[in-house]
Amino acid sequence: MEQIRQYFNQFTPLSDADWHYFSSRLTRESFPKKSLILRAGQTENHLSFIAEGLVRFYIPGDEENDVTFSFSFAGDFVSAYDSFLTRQPSTYHVETLTDTTLLRVSHADLQDIYRNTAAGNIIGRHAGEGLYLTLLRREISLLHESAEQRYVKLLADQPKLIREIPLKYIASYIGITPQALSRIRKRISGIS
Repeated sequence: MEQIRQYFNQFTPLSDADWHYFSSRLTRESFPKKSLILRAGQTENHLSFIAEGLVRFYIPGDEENDVTFSFSFAGDFVSAYDSFLTRQPSTYHVETLTDTTLLRVSHADLQDIYRNTAAGNIIGRHAGEGLYLTLLRREISLLHESAEQRYVKLLADQPKLIREIPLKYIASYIGITPQALSRIRKRISGIS
């Protein structure tokens, strides 16, 4: 739990009373590798902080046609945030790629935290802004960078991603086939 308090203290100092109020509403849940945290069609009821693990967001298809559009790592917030905000069913799955531990707050408890703590709105705003910025950066990347540029950037920004995520998910994330990713990887390793 100290990990999430340190994260928030970067933005606003939490009084002991606010921290106690917030942390008393957190639940710790562990999920084994390849667990669906949320299925398409379900409404997201949690804003979660990844204490340990790795999560992917994807639009379901058959096994070869899933569209991976985001990853979240330890120290990130994770949520089907559009569903969380609108209270409408999600159109995508949220899945663990490794054994994952989440610190979770429910929608109802978060609304209560907003109303009853001085730091609550700051906490919610920073969590929401972080989720928004992640999606915006991805969208801009898809519009302005080649698949090879996206892969090189991913390799530089998240080197452990490459080791922990199956290549078919990385290929889907950067918008190419696994075969095209294989060619990019060969070309890059030939350059190094």
